[in-house]
Amino acid sequence: VSLSLFLPDTELPDDGKTNKYLSLYLSIWKNVTFVAKVDSSDLLRKPNMKWLKGKWLDLGSKAGKHVQFKETYDRNSKVYTYEMSIIKVVEGDAGGYRCEVTSKDKCDSCTFEVTVEAVQEEQPANILDAFKRSGDAGEDAGDLDFSALLKKREKKARDEPKEEVDVWEILKDAKPCDYEKIAFDYGITDLRGLLKRLKKMKKVEPKKSDAFLKKLEQCYSVDKGKRTQMHVELHDPNVQVKWLKNGVEIKPSAKYVFECVGNKRTLTINKCNLSDDAAYECVVGEEKSFTEVFVKEPPVTITKLLDDVHVVVGEKVEFECEVSEEGANVKWMKDGVELTKDGKYRIKKDGKKHTLVINEATIEDIGMYYVYTNGGESKGELEVEAKELEVLQSIADLSVKACEQAMFKCEVSDEKVVGKWFKDGVEVKPGNRIKVSHIGRYGITLLGLPLSSSPLNYSLSLSLSLSLSLSLSAPTSEPTRLTVEDVTDSTCALKWRPPERVGAGGVDGYIIEWCKEGEDNWVAANKEPVDKNTYRVKGLPTGEKLLFRVVAMNIAGRSPPCTMKQSVTVREIMEYPKIRLPRQLRTKFIRKVGEKINLVIPFQGKPRPVVNWLKDGEPLENKSVGIRTSDFDTILFIRSAERDHSGTYTLSVQIDNMQDKADIHIQIVDKPGPPINVMVTDVWGFNAALEWKPPKDTGNTDITGYTIQKADKKTQGWFTVYEHNRRPSCTASDLVMGNEYSFRVFSENICGLSDEVAFSKNTAIIGKTGNTLQYYTVLYPPTRSRKHARTIAVQM
Repeated sequence: VSLSLFLPDTELPDDGKTNKYLSLYLSIWKNVTFVAKVDSSDLLRKPNMKWLKGKWLDLGSKAGKHVQFKETYDRNSKVYTYEMSIIKVVEGDAGGYRCEVTSKDKCDSCTFEVTVEAVQEEQPANILDAFKRSGDAGEDAGDLDFSALLKKREKKARDEPKEEVDVWEILKDAKPCDYEKIAFDYGITDLRGLLKRLKKMKKVEPKKSDAFLKKLEQCYSVDKGKRTQMHVELHDPNVQVKWLKNGVEIKPSAKYVFECVGNKRTLTINKCNLSDDAAYECVVGEEKSFTEVFVKEPPVTITKLLDDVHVVVGEKVEFECEVSEEGANVKWMKDGVELTKDGKYRIKKDGKKHTLVINEATIEDIGMYYVYTNGGESKGELEVEAKELEVLQSIADLSVKACEQAMFKCEVSDEKVVGKWFKDGVEVKPGNRIKVSHIGRYGITLLGLPLSSSPLNYSLSLSLSLSLSLSLSAPTSEPTRLTVEDVTDSTCALKWRPPERVGAGGVDGYIIEWCKEGEDNWVAANKEPVDKNTYRVKGLPTGEKLLFRVVAMNIAGRSPPCTMKQSVTVREIMEYPKIRLPRQLRTKFIRKVGEKINLVIPFQGKPRPVVNWLKDGEPLENKSVGIRTSDFDTILFIRSAERDHSGTYTLSVQIDNMQDKADIHIQIVDKPGPPINVMVTDVWGFNAALEWKPPKDTGNTDITGYTIQKADKKTQGWFTVYEHNRRPSCTASDLVMGNEYSFRVFSENICGLSDEVAFSKNTAIIGKTGNTLQYYTVLYPPTRSRKHARTIAVQM
């Protein structure tokens, strides 16, 4: 192989010598062409040519506008010419290159090194030409004017150079109390692992090495998604080195690129991710050089900003934002004070979504709320309005008979407002005949027996319009569908549906009660009935398993309780259980008999959810199906699939009453059985019609077609008539006159042809032209069994 170089603006001497190595300097944005010539006079076939950069990168995959290839052949000289052109050279094109030619057991190569330099502006050839004198009196008159030498430049704002920050050096010199702040500022998520490795590393005085001129640096720091390079220099340029990652040898690939230039060895790691954060070694013989690579995640940005929130006193407030990375750390602040989890604030994290929750807003909560990441911030304003008192149910005049009971009932919008009742301007005091009660938002007055026959005037001190309600009824039925909506370390939010049977008395409110599992000491969570169908029980013992029940209240008393069947553990659910089903499992998962099945299904949930598998609604008890579960995924493993492994597998992950489910449909298929009852139904001319029935065993999948073959009685050789025939019938044409043919049929599905074949029960005899043979099946008397049946051909 001879290697030469062509530059459009440069003429290189062509001395006809074979160059095995070139070292050249190129200017940026110039074009360059490398030419390799191969003498094929001693070769039997065309050689294979590869252009490589570094040690393993094949430039053929990069062909395009920037890198172009050309190939020609001279028949007279039997020389192949290969050209590689780099259009508009950039700094990234610098490095070592190699062209490699192979042909059977012969191999040859050439190497060349490329260095890219910036273009330097040319100075005037004669600097004195830039001088000129002012005035018109001649070359000796006037003063020298140097303005021609001055070059007009555009003023650019000077950017202060940004120094690269080595987080490793900052952590080594920082105080332990500052570690968490440094980790948040520089996007370090695994601070504990980083400090653990920092503690293990010891300062060792460098020793003189017989193998290394220059060892690896103590550590390398790289941003996630970027590349990093590690270099060593050796005494012996021909010695071989090994690169290890966490003690395991690294094999060259597109991610890990090895380079060897002289006595310098380089390991390049492309597109670094968190798995590349590890300990690395360069091994030469028995000597080793150690280093650590730390991968820094990019700054976390806020992709969905906070919105302003407007609520009324007592309502729930949620500030929600989304960030660019899952599991990122964020800070919530108000008035310069960081907000933490307590009885008032709750902070939720669900993947990229972060939520600040205020259960019951008050006027004091008004203000600007901020969320901070190490790469951005957002703010949202909270406005809280006081409730306006409204009359929801008023009272009117009431006429009743003596000795009857009268009930005045009034409902207002705020359950905390307590009213006073007056009779003819005098406040009504509770007694034996009069009962005054406040249940939630209701103010009720009951007048007992007997009543005066004179008209009475009642009023409410809030100057509200009043209404009258007469109600004598039985308690309601129990509430329905009691479920848990949310759980924290000291509270539990419940919701339920109203009773199915209410009656004339209506529902005045609900009482919520709880007790510890295994006990019967029920504790009321609210003193006054609540009218809503949701309630958050507060002040619960952390870590206990509790049962909850709800009863409906009306004028007639308590309803039967609606009790939760399953206990609830009082603890904070940091992440709700969620199954992340892979895309290929969202449709039917089909595998052949004997194949291995290994399904890895990730999930999330904190604390760790309980994982359960079912098959067709029943517990999975098949010993041939293995289940392995970790903190973040579950694996279903079958070493050799069988037909009975087919079915619907249900995966559920559950934390207390929070649950997520996913169905996985697995279908195990096999080759089908043979068709049934293959018959020759008709013969005419040189054609024969065949029919059959589909196989009983389809292989647990659809039949995709049939393969039909024929054989004549003389040669007994089978020849294919049709392949992939979709219908259970066909017509065999071009049969030879005077021959007798038999047929056989294979079934076919996605697994292939059936192992067994079905033969036709009768044959087709092709008679002379113009004669038609009809077939009849004759049953010989006296028996009518088909064992004695015979098929005869009758010429018509």
